[in-house]
Amino acid sequence: MAGPRMSVSPYWELVFDADGDTDAGRRDRLLAGAAERGVRDLIVVAHGWNNDRSFATGLYSRFLAPVPALAPAARIGYAGVLWPSMRFTDEPIPDFPRTAAPQPDPGPGLSEETRRALSAVFPGRAAVVGQLARLLGRRPAEESALEEFRALVRLLAEPVPPGPREPSATDTPGEGEPWMFSAPAARVCAEFAEAAGHGRPPGPATAAPPLPGLWDGALELVRQATYYAMKRRAGTVGERGLGRVLGELAAAAPGVRVHLVGHSFGARLVSFALRGLPEGVRAVKSVTLLQGAFSHYAFAPRLPYDARAGGVLHGRPRRVDGPLVCCWSRHDGALGTLYPLASRVAGDDRSVDLPDIGRTLRERWGAMGYDGLRSVPGTRACTLAGALRGALPAAGCVNVDASAVVRRGRPPSGAHSDILHTELAALVLAAGRIG
Repeated sequence: MAGPRMSVSPYWELVFDADGDTDAGRRDRLLAGAAERGVRDLIVVAHGWNNDRSFATGLYSRFLAPVPALAPAARIGYAGVLWPSMRFTDEPIPDFPRTAAPQPDPGPGLSEETRRALSAVFPGRAAVVGQLARLLGRRPAEESALEEFRALVRLLAEPVPPGPREPSATDTPGEGEPWMFSAPAARVCAEFAEAAGHGRPPGPATAAPPLPGLWDGALELVRQATYYAMKRRAGTVGERGLGRVLGELAAAAPGVRVHLVGHSFGARLVSFALRGLPEGVRAVKSVTLLQGAFSHYAFAPRLPYDARAGGVLHGRPRRVDGPLVCCWSRHDGALGTLYPLASRVAGDDRSVDLPDIGRTLRERWGAMGYDGLRSVPGTRACTLAGALRGALPAAGCVNVDASAVVRRGRPPSGAHSDILHTELAALVLAAGRIG
């Protein structure tokens, strides 16, 4: 039941591998326990990036801690989704205990802790990680070394056969190879270095930056390519894993109302679970997306730049017997600047005007956690304070501006992980009409 670090009870874990296959024993404990414990509302939380089980459960414990006091009479159960992903250790989470969170990486390269995390989340690629670390440590002065580095990064991020390739990391039709894997490596690293807050090396604006300064951007390339792979994996785990388990839960405990909560790539995971729900299952009563790290057009029935196509999740909000709530914050640097840079595809060579990065670039490749859902007819909008005063609709999509509380964090991620707020826990309850 509740582990030693868990603040709420009853609590279960759902564990999935990179292909979406679940730990059957843990799944069965949830299916049986939800009915036995008389759970009426089950809050299912999915992390975005973490490095191990203790970090993920510690995050869940902190986020869910206010819930019992906010809804004391409700019969609530809790489930934490654990799936293989990672965060770089130089990205602290505001208010998260330093004793539980990994310490920032020392120096400009890959720390030993980050190397271990990369090797664990990409099994069989330890040799590739070692080569990347050596190049980052040496910082060779030849441009060919950057191209070699980028080829290794691409190899690291590729799916390991024979795992499923679909659903991929694309959120809208027509997306091809990411720009960061095809444009000249020196240009990619220069743009990432500036976007991550390192700034351009001194010199005239028209001059090419010296090669040693580009290795800061090369480290950012590793980060963004890793997150691209995590984004793809989140879709697989959601559709092939969590969606199926929710169908089994509906059969085993038909009275349980399910409320999905996802942060960052976890928001993509719980959204793709809607695509994996068996037909006829109406157990999901609310979905709350916290700083969702996927396209703001993912739910759009028609794209503004291609009226013949829609987002890969268009129509899926109808699988929710309640509201789908998208929280966004203008303080989310990871999604406001780095995500559009990393997401644009090969052939998109438009210029970048940092820190604004260009309205056209963000409009096409933006993330919902920065500016909300786009092109979804009927979507309502309100502030977080307004939502907590009763402005949430009973069904349909709603954008909630959480900038008032999701605001703290340093580069390169900004406020992306600033989610440990009682107001956000209260929003989950309000979305699900819990208590």
